[in-house]
Amino acid sequence: MNILVTGSNGQLGTHMRLLAPQSKHTWLFTDVAELDITSREAVLDFVTKNGIQLVVNCAAYTNVDRAESEESIALRINAEAVGYLAEAMKGADGMLIHISTDYVFGGNPSNTPCREDEPSNPTGAYGRTKLAGEQAAMGCNHLIFRTGWLYSEYGKNFLLTMLNLTATRSELKVVFDQVGTPTYAGDLARAIFDIIEEEAFRNHQGIFHFSNEGVCSWFDFTKEIARQSGYTDCNIMPCHSNEFPSPVKRPAYSVLDKTKYKDTFHKTIPYWTDSLTVCLKNINR
Repeated sequence: MNILVTGSNGQLGTHMRLLAPQSKHTWLFTDVAELDITSREAVLDFVTKNGIQLVVNCAAYTNVDRAESEESIALRINAEAVGYLAEAMKGADGMLIHISTDYVFGGNPSNTPCREDEPSNPTGAYGRTKLAGEQAAMGCNHLIFRTGWLYSEYGKNFLLTMLNLTATRSELKVVFDQVGTPTYAGDLARAIFDIIEEEAFRNHQGIFHFSNEGVCSWFDFTKEIARQSGYTDCNIMPCHSNEFPSPVKRPAYSVLDKTKYKDTFHKTIPYWTDSLTVCLKNINR
């Protein structure tokens, strides 16, 4: 089977690239320089010429704040392009695995983990465009994975930022009133990879939630990063979100219920602090 991974220079795409040599399938990796997924013609041509039967779409516009002023650009990447990929996979009788976000629940804060069948009510442009992308992905055989708080050894992410700040500053404020689950991109990549290798996607479609196990705030996450990294001289203090003004309201509680994923694919998910340990060891190497 020929598999296309879009957005392959990002966190998740990089981890998919690292797993590919273990596969029995043929993998093709593209980013915007190799394939502009916002071009319908380019997508259809690439899929046809390369005999693509499955797409893992890791490409996305992810700047949450900037999306408020660039919603049309975000919509083109997060939704319209997904529609082109879905059209191509429908024509090839293939499968689209698409990555979505906890931000689709931005307007539904609660103290219970969000299930896949709960109503979506995003509060910002990023969440709206990602929700539109989910709807576009449903135009073919599909698996949609919602995730949140993604980090890894690669790219730009909260972990790498906090490693630098806790190592170089004596004092740091981090919000404690936003709660979710840090998700190691390596774990999500492995989950998707195993589904592909086991061809479990042939029996299942729809939306699934995936993050690491457990719950914490950004403050808790930072404290654990500093503890495991040995940067304990930095005084990390909790603060409210309104101390860091933003053009978009971020979800106050975006913990995802992973029961459907675990029951469907018969998999376990690592606890977030354990995966953080793995990631930090990789960085140190």
